Amino acid sequence: TSPASPAVPVTVVTMKAETVTLERELPGRVSASLVAEVRPQANGIVKQRLFAEGSRVAAGQALYQIDDATYRADLESAKAARARAEATLESARLNAARSQDLVKIDAVSRQDHENTMAALKLAEADLAATRAAVDRASVLLGYTRITSPIAGRIGKSAVTQGALVTANQADPLAKVQLLDPVYIDVTQSSAEWLELRKQIAAGRLTSGSDVPVAIVLEDGTRYPAQGRLQFADVSVDPGTGSFLLRVVVPNPREVLLPGMYVRAVLASGVRQDA
Repeated sequence: TSPASPAVPVTVVTMKAETVTLERELPGRVSASLVAEVRPQANGIVKQRLFAEGSRVAAGQALYQIDDATYRADLESAKAARARAEATLESARLNAARSQDLVKIDAVSRQDHENTMAALKLAEADLAATRAAVDRASVLLGYTRITSPIAGRIGKSAVTQGALVTANQADPLAKVQLLDPVYIDVTQSSAEWLELRKQIAAGRLTSGSDVPVAIVLEDGTRYPAQGRLQFADVSVDPGTGSFLLRVVVPNPREVLLPGMYVRAVLASGVRQDA
């Protein structure tokens, strides 16, 4: 008889049903959660740049100083006009008070009294106008000190000391971006989304919207923090047949920079008893 064949080791796997999360890896680009383009609101020569390029700036921090000599002169002129209007109003009030007493004893005519009261109202109106002019001049003077509208990291300056800038010009002086958190905009095919909804409606899948979003960097490593899906756009791009998904990701160390290419691993659904 032939010798018995040696035993062959085998691997036994016990199958069991469990819940499986289906994932979809989508390409995306990083963008800042807040972006502010700094523009002047006054005309003049840049007297001084008050920040270091690439540094962090606080909301309200001074960034540029525009030569304010003309604006200060305008403010002083408005204050002088206000003082003159105040003196005129005081004189009109005294005249009106005397006229009130004289008209009672018919020492002045009714017409002269009415003219005196009209002069008082005119003086009051002139004072209000000069006060408004002082407020306007103060606002314009404040515009010569350009501040940051938001907190974040500021990029390079587009102008240097001595450059001429104009109010509300098209080109920004600098850009401030908030980099913690950041947005990652990814696109998903509308056809794939429709198929997913069909499976959810048929009961073969359940929604996986509560599952966090993992981020894969350009070198293939996983970003340590997870993001969350903020919203899905309500319109489909007719050119690509896809729609936008926005993911919010914490970025305390500013590893993710605007414009960076990443991949987002999103949970497209959950299959029960898989």
